[in-house]
Amino acid sequence: ERRSVLAITEPPRFHSQAKGKNVRLDAHSRKATRRNSFCNGVTFTNRPIHLYEKVRLKLVAVHHGWSGALRFGFTIHDPSQMSSDEIPKYACPDLVTRPGYWAKALPERFAVRDNILAFWVDRHGRVFYSINDEEPILFHCGIKVSGPLWALIDVYGITHEVQILDSMFAETMTTARLSTARLSTCLPQSNHDSANFNNNELENNQVVAKIANLNLSRVPGLATDNHIIPCCPNRRQRAQGVPAFLDTDLRFHPTRGPDITFSQDRMVACTNWQESNRTLVFSDRPLHIGESLFVEVGHLGLPYYGALSFGITSCDPSTLRTNELPADPDFLLDRKEYWVVYRAFPVLSSGDILSFMVLPNGEVHHGVNGASRGMLMCVDTSQSLWVFFTIHGVINQLKILGTVQSSPVTVSPSGSPGGSQYDSDSDMAFSVNRSSSASESSLVTAPSSPLSPPISPVFPPPEPSSSKNGECTVCFDSEVDTVIYTCGHMCLCNTCGLKLKKQLNACCPICRRVIKDVIKIYRP
Repeated sequence: ERRSVLAITEPPRFHSQAKGKNVRLDAHSRKATRRNSFCNGVTFTNRPIHLYEKVRLKLVAVHHGWSGALRFGFTIHDPSQMSSDEIPKYACPDLVTRPGYWAKALPERFAVRDNILAFWVDRHGRVFYSINDEEPILFHCGIKVSGPLWALIDVYGITHEVQILDSMFAETMTTARLSTARLSTCLPQSNHDSANFNNNELENNQVVAKIANLNLSRVPGLATDNHIIPCCPNRRQRAQGVPAFLDTDLRFHPTRGPDITFSQDRMVACTNWQESNRTLVFSDRPLHIGESLFVEVGHLGLPYYGALSFGITSCDPSTLRTNELPADPDFLLDRKEYWVVYRAFPVLSSGDILSFMVLPNGEVHHGVNGASRGMLMCVDTSQSLWVFFTIHGVINQLKILGTVQSSPVTVSPSGSPGGSQYDSDSDMAFSVNRSSSASESSLVTAPSSPLSPPISPVFPPPEPSSSKNGECTVCFDSEVDTVIYTCGHMCLCNTCGLKLKKQLNACCPICRRVIKDVIKIYRP
């Protein structure tokens, strides 16, 4: 019966009249594009949607730089009876607070270009959706199905353009299949309001980005591109503590993410701030032990989140291909090479100068504007190590200033250079891959016991039976006998570890990474 209905029914299109003021439709009303801003992108289908009929949308264009993604759902109100004045800026919360409208946000992790979103409503008033025909996700309940329903689509936030595809009908969700359907991790209403507020603030400051575009010529050798908005280099004087003379033989490697543009000398990497997903950049040679690398960051000066990731790898970038470089560097951790990623940088200002140095004992230390910020991670220094970064959000430029070879560093018994604390002013959040063989494994160690280069195995004499391995960092009473998975820190007794594991969103007391398990250690 559903197939016969589909055969005689015209595929849905966007309603030609009932749409937000920023929506532009193609000649066939199958493609909707939001021309300006982040909002005023509300659209409807031109006809009611049948029960179990999948409304299929292809995400044609996704432009990062806003908060939030597509909103979608259903309404009992005929769009043909609406005037343009009745269509608000937002589906959430403006429409969903009115009777007869149901809509929620697509999680941003699914808002990827060329993904196909399908959503439908069953006879019980339940709305399901799927991405690329994968398993359905229960999205909404309580839809009124006694009358006709039109699809509601808000081309919002990072979602810039969508296309309606031909309809299909969904299978009936049996009780067994419904029990396995995932529940959608939808944003609560307060988060919709927060996204709207953040985007309004961002839009009010767009003039900053336009002014910054005038500084394009200050980046030597960078081709003019209206989509690339560089930061203003040399906006501030060089910070104190940065050496006056730097070697400039280290540059960015030609292998880079497709959303990165280099200057002619490959000393400056810029992103397209409107769509910058894959922004991995590498150094063109390994960083020497004891060598300090200085880089300057630039951003748009807008009130939007930005992320700068830093990492160390044993993988020679010349062996990589552009199509192998992911948007999220954590996907690199599954490769056979040695990869370490650090994300928890504090909020940076345009013109801030960061420094990174690998010590002989494997500790990687960093500084900001000449001030030491302590240790980021421990790495295996027995192999050549390249540096890499990812640039996202308002961080839209990274400039290599140069390197300097430091004099030998005196390491205190705690493992940190004398006169500096190892604790960073931000949480030490990093990921390390584990290779298949034990000799290649990358261990995550506590800051008090950094990883040393594996030169030759040395077995210390057995400790006396009365010796303890330190006190538990929770109860300060029992002996430490438990290691945390996956971060590897050994700082708890088994009793406290089991209690901590049961807590919601439990995290390591040292590095704040999520606790997946606790493992008791038995000593001979």
